[in-house]
Amino acid sequence: MSVHKSRPHDSGPLHVTGEARYTDDLATPVGTLHLAFGMAPVAHGVLKSLDLAPVRAMPGVRLVLGPDDFAQMPDVSPSPAPEPLLCTGTVQFHGQPLFIVAADTHLQARHAARAAGIEIDELPPILTIDDALAAKRFLEEPLEWEKGAPDAALTIAPHRVQGRIEVGGQEHFYLEGQAAMAVPGDGDEMVVHASTQHPSEIQHKVAHALHVPFAEVSVQVRRMGGGFGGKESQGNALAISCALVARKTGRAVKMRYDRDDDMMITGKRHEIRIDYDVGFDDQGRIAGVLFDHYVRCGWSADLSLPVADRAMLHADNAYNLPTARIRSTRLLTNTCSNTAFRGFGGPQGVVGIERVIDHIAAELNLDPLDVRRANFYAAGAVGQTTPYGMQIEDNVINELVQELSDTSDYTKRRAEIADYNARSPVLKRGLALTPVKFGISFTLTQLNQAGALVHIYTDGSIRLNHGGTEMGQGLFTKVASVAADVFGVDSAQVKITATDTTKVPNTSATAASSGSDLNGMAVQAACKTVRARMADYLCNATVLWHARDADGHDLLDRDGKPDRREHSFNCAPADLIFNGDMVSDGTNTIPFWAAAQACYAARISLSSTGYYATPKLEWDRLKRSGPRRPFFYFAYGAAVTEVAVDTLTGENRILRTDILHDCGRSLNPALDIGQIEGAYVQGAGWLTMEELVWTPAGRGNLGGALSTHAPSTYKIPGCSDRPKTFNVALFQNENVEDTIHKSKAVGEPPFMLGISALMALQDAVRAAGSDVMLDAPATPERLLNAIETANGAGW
Repeated sequence: MSVHKSRPHDSGPLHVTGEARYTDDLATPVGTLHLAFGMAPVAHGVLKSLDLAPVRAMPGVRLVLGPDDFAQMPDVSPSPAPEPLLCTGTVQFHGQPLFIVAADTHLQARHAARAAGIEIDELPPILTIDDALAAKRFLEEPLEWEKGAPDAALTIAPHRVQGRIEVGGQEHFYLEGQAAMAVPGDGDEMVVHASTQHPSEIQHKVAHALHVPFAEVSVQVRRMGGGFGGKESQGNALAISCALVARKTGRAVKMRYDRDDDMMITGKRHEIRIDYDVGFDDQGRIAGVLFDHYVRCGWSADLSLPVADRAMLHADNAYNLPTARIRSTRLLTNTCSNTAFRGFGGPQGVVGIERVIDHIAAELNLDPLDVRRANFYAAGAVGQTTPYGMQIEDNVINELVQELSDTSDYTKRRAEIADYNARSPVLKRGLALTPVKFGISFTLTQLNQAGALVHIYTDGSIRLNHGGTEMGQGLFTKVASVAADVFGVDSAQVKITATDTTKVPNTSATAASSGSDLNGMAVQAACKTVRARMADYLCNATVLWHARDADGHDLLDRDGKPDRREHSFNCAPADLIFNGDMVSDGTNTIPFWAAAQACYAARISLSSTGYYATPKLEWDRLKRSGPRRPFFYFAYGAAVTEVAVDTLTGENRILRTDILHDCGRSLNPALDIGQIEGAYVQGAGWLTMEELVWTPAGRGNLGGALSTHAPSTYKIPGCSDRPKTFNVALFQNENVEDTIHKSKAVGEPPFMLGISALMALQDAVRAAGSDVMLDAPATPERLLNAIETANGAGW
């Protein structure tokens, strides 16, 4: 069996040798033009004039396109709300594209983009959540979901606390930046190579911009150097620009952002402020809770509505909330339009309820883990529903947390840390165990479908294509093992080609942790169709085939003629065994390649499409009653993190992390553990060190500019920031739903395990004598301020 085994990433050797080809590595045709955007130098204002003559006069410039060069401005938005490719009158954020430069080289295009004469009447920028609330800049009317009667529950609860947590955004910081290349073909044909998680959306946006049918546009993606959601919609502008210039010039066109431009133009994880009001009993059991989410969306819709929705959907995390009201206000600001990021709003919602649990524990002077346990969904959770009305049917958080608590020596270490802190006046340690329950499916139900195309060649090699994209997560490796398992061959015989909209149409983004779930099932369906055809023929005919040597050359008999052989299988087609690169009825056996050869000779089709649609889903974000099931199932996990904080400087370290995560029956344990490790570090980075800073309004034309727009000013976790001791294990479990080989998604859920780092820092701050509740990211400056506030010396 090829699945459930640890196998290396199919492109691993290419990655480490530098031979893996990304969009920017593709050989460019002679005469390829290179693009750059001219960008707005202010965050908000009315564009009065745009003198592009100096740009056109710059060396190497072949074409310049401004807003006046379009009869209809192309739309780059992934949502129904439009987002123009170029500014059409009012500048909405610092770095907004104003015009397009096409030049002979990338460097010439970048130089020329800075030569324009730009006149803007500046307006005060709206930058913060408070600014947007004061100006009533709403993306839509606030959305509210309610379960039970939370106001009454709060009134009669023995204890009640209110609080607030502010959580910053996050830069995707994919190693490979945004890039695209468009090559014009015959007539209206356009081939687009893009670093994108959503080839079909690129196809649709390019086709609309060129005013041609979707079938005229082919989008191809071999691999990405990371995506994390930042390549779900943010690549649209580059692909459209390349295609438009390619159409006008008849030449191939390429565009890539420099890192500074990439960070200034593209959207981030959504910042959020969460206000809460919670009632609870002496054991910390929640009776009712009110959440108010204030989400900073940026200047346009992008994917903010579903992101903010998912924050609401995960406001319960792993906890049964008997009564709850969750209200979400989506706010527009003069900053880049925030977008998808690993977890898609879910992490923001989970942080909110984890803060509530910590606040309750502090109020009652209890171990936060005891409060968490008191509020978990019951084992099995039969009859318990989420705040949005979905029945919980697969809960395993109780036994998972118990196992992790035991294997990590949580109770013993908590006592040891308390003793250490009592003896250590400067360094304080903290410990926290936090869980995650994460829903798996797109909340836009129509996206939960996938297609695949599989071919078997007469030498037994297999080539397949599906709608998922490879961004380093190992999707291709997992799906190849699914195909290999159906045919009983080694995964090395299966080749997955670049994702291509001309091979598998109407694809969904590789997002929502659904890549393996959707595409694995579609590939399995296609392979089973071909296998059934083969078995039906092989079990109902005398099979003729030519013997071959190990190099694939025909063997000869004693007379020097091809060595023809024949077999008859004595079983029903359903009982034919495909295993070990052989096909057998238990007695008679032939090589798999011989079976393929024989089927071809008998004119049996060795190619098929496959399709899968996720069952059981029923969701309408505005519907208040009736069946409500946005997710097919939940993935679970938990992490224990131990930290140390220097109370004199705020400097801190993650000393040890223990993780137990539920991947169902893992398709590839090695890849899944790698995903868990990376997700944890990225999640901890978001909450402890990654800080986006916009220059405040009133600083001239720098007001609203992103100050942290380069690696020199934006800190992401490095090797030395990972836990010194890092223990990761997979929870032995099987998905109760009929997923691909009973596995569970792994891309996004473990990101929220990084929340345990924030809560461990909170524990250390409390050990230092401070009751200040931390905002995120909990940078050394914030930690030091929280500690010094207890001594009257904070900001």
